[in-house]
Amino acid sequence: MNMNGTAINDLTRRVIGCAMEVHRILGNGFQEVIYQRALAVELELAGIASAREVEMPIFFKNVQVGMRRVDFLIQNELSVEIKAITILENVHLAQGKNYLEAYNLPTSLLINFGSPSLEFKRLFNNKFRLNK
Repeated sequence: MNMNGTAINDLTRRVIGCAMEVHRILGNGFQEVIYQRALAVELELAGIASAREVEMPIFFKNVQVGMRRVDFLIQNELSVEIKAITILENVHLAQGKNYLEAYNLPTSLLINFGSPSLEFKRLFNNKFRLNK
């Protein structure tokens, strides 16, 4: 299933809203796994189909060279990576971008629950291929 731009934007907005609700209630200071579990609950309450800790293959020149777990895979279209750190740095953005390209998904969210205000970055895959 490949969503159009409007549908993926709406889904992204809804996921960010769920993350905001989790951060509003829990605040910052917990371990990443606590936010991951809470976000799973909130996504379910919002009626957003998601899977946690999904094993995704990593390919190099069409050869599978490993596996990586994505924190959330939402409707097979949107990956969500969770952090619980003081500040998002460029290395986290680069990592998110690399995973996005390796998964061949069009877009992803990097969400940081560790700062006093929720931080999120939407990442786009300029190398996305429609036929996986």
